[in-house]
Amino acid sequence: MVPPGKAGLLGLLCLLAVFDSGCLLDNGMLFPRESSSRELKELNGLWSFRADRSPNRKQGFERAWYKQRLAETGPVIEMPVPASYNDITQDATLRNFIGWVWYEREVVLPARWLADETTRVVLRVGSAHYYAMGWVNGVKVLEHNGGHLPFEAEISRIIRKDPTMPCRITIAVNNTLSLETLPPGIIKYMDDRTQYPDGYFVQSIFFDFFNYAGIHRPVLLYTTPKAYVNDITVVTDFLDDIGFVKYTISVKGAVTANMKVSLMDKSGKSVACSNEQTGVLKVANVQLWWPYLMHDNPGYLYSLEVRLMAADERATHEDVYTLPVGIRTVKVTSTQFLINNKPFYFHGVNKHEDSDIRGKGLDWPLVVKDFNLLKWLGANSFRTSHYPYAEEILQMCDRHGIVVIDECPGVGIKDIRSFGNNSLGHHLDVMDELVRRDKNHPSVVMWSVANEPAAEMPPAEFYFKILIRHTKGLDPTRPVTYITASNFARDKGAPYVDVLCVNSYFSWYHDPGHTEVIPIQLNTQFENWYGKYQKPIIQSEYGADAVSGLHSDPPMMFTEEYQKVVLQNYHDVFDQKRKQYVVGELIWNFADFMTAQGLIRVVGNKKGIFTRQRQPKAAAFLLKDRYWRLANETVHLAKALYCTEGTAFTAV
Repeated sequence: MVPPGKAGLLGLLCLLAVFDSGCLLDNGMLFPRESSSRELKELNGLWSFRADRSPNRKQGFERAWYKQRLAETGPVIEMPVPASYNDITQDATLRNFIGWVWYEREVVLPARWLADETTRVVLRVGSAHYYAMGWVNGVKVLEHNGGHLPFEAEISRIIRKDPTMPCRITIAVNNTLSLETLPPGIIKYMDDRTQYPDGYFVQSIFFDFFNYAGIHRPVLLYTTPKAYVNDITVVTDFLDDIGFVKYTISVKGAVTANMKVSLMDKSGKSVACSNEQTGVLKVANVQLWWPYLMHDNPGYLYSLEVRLMAADERATHEDVYTLPVGIRTVKVTSTQFLINNKPFYFHGVNKHEDSDIRGKGLDWPLVVKDFNLLKWLGANSFRTSHYPYAEEILQMCDRHGIVVIDECPGVGIKDIRSFGNNSLGHHLDVMDELVRRDKNHPSVVMWSVANEPAAEMPPAEFYFKILIRHTKGLDPTRPVTYITASNFARDKGAPYVDVLCVNSYFSWYHDPGHTEVIPIQLNTQFENWYGKYQKPIIQSEYGADAVSGLHSDPPMMFTEEYQKVVLQNYHDVFDQKRKQYVVGELIWNFADFMTAQGLIRVVGNKKGIFTRQRQPKAAAFLLKDRYWRLANETVHLAKALYCTEGTAFTAV
């Protein structure tokens, strides 16, 4: 028992202990934002494009294509950025192309960028799949290993060498996957000349989605002063009605600097301020960040404005950067997942960055449509299966209160050679980049370090023990998981994670057509996992393929009716176990998506409850009814307005 009057002091001591228990990465990649001191120039649109079709795919380097206009090296075509290049043309060889492709664009820069030497100019690529190099006016400035995450470089000196020249940006991208990439793959050479032409090879992959390639997210130029805010890290907590925002600001380009840090509410009113580079801001009458459908004011964001003033012998530099901040906590017990000390139940989806024509390219109409469908559905969460999604999508989640399990590209780790030291080193680097990019998003509540690896292999336990501990060290404020298959006896990573995420496809990949076995097998799965590890469980994948418009009664596989029956059988068990230790259910999948061609896929994976064009199947209406009912039940509302449109939800 805590003596009366001591509870507040004890809570504050516990809070400070959490703040001191670890350190998030403070060397950052702040999302580019315009301010009074920063300008942006987006380079989205049409770029010149050429695939290197030489036998060794190295002609572009051997002949130094980056030293001249790309059109002078050979035939080029127009290619949109951001977009995957695979489905843009009618060329089947480009759709399945493996190797180096080259992009180029010439940019006219503002005169003040070229004249003012106190201004830094930075080239940033949101993501390029998989390995990328970049040049400006023939000078190499960028090199990045891994898709899905941003990379950048300062180019100020290069563009000022000859201010009369246009800024020519060349980016080469290679989508080849090896046993040491994430995700991994193998290049197979077909040497039988009676069956295959000379030099014939194919890319073998171990994951069930199409290996889209290209520049998938925005490319832009942005400026900062010579002395600038390099990174901001925030960690939040609250006690009663007082919020706490611990912040650390990293500055570059200045030995000493003065700053003003202001936290403002939605109306623009300052609620806390400081002049220190690191500290804790206290917020009276705090408005917490709540998930969608868990509160009548979800996704509340404050704004942390940092004003930096620094001087050298030549000039005074002022930099202004504003970071959205959501004040919330995440905790895990042996049976519950808690957000703001309240039980949270994940009722959501798995997704893919995937759509017609643009592949994995960021597309704003599609993003907004998906969020409208998520809210219509009553979904409160999703997992970024099976790679980090665009920063813009996470910002939408912050604003709308959609909870995110943030997953790295560790999918398809099936070969024992992918558990070596080089692979582990790359995997650790990817987690560094992921946490550095997404550490300040209130919507991100958990890190996922892998999906369905071959955990039964001898090196797996050491590999994941190191990986999970490393990730916890990067961010001690969020739990860590990895997504495992249903065979609990062989698992090597579960002892080290905080939440168990389990994928299973009973009556689909196992006992196909026999939905009557789902309740027994699913109950056994849950009891085995919880009995062994005593940790909360999320059913992170379940489902069945359904071809839109295909019907059968009695239900048969691949019909909309069969998909519904599978879901209903799972839901019956979820309703029993969510009262004990199951803390979530994520359907596979939100929408149909493209895969490599194969005998079990009919123009892609059809497990979506929406088609690839975002039209609902029968299962979408079943899930919508369930998710709205769960929302009403799990928050114990005295009154709730259930609207068939899925847009009205008020708590009284």
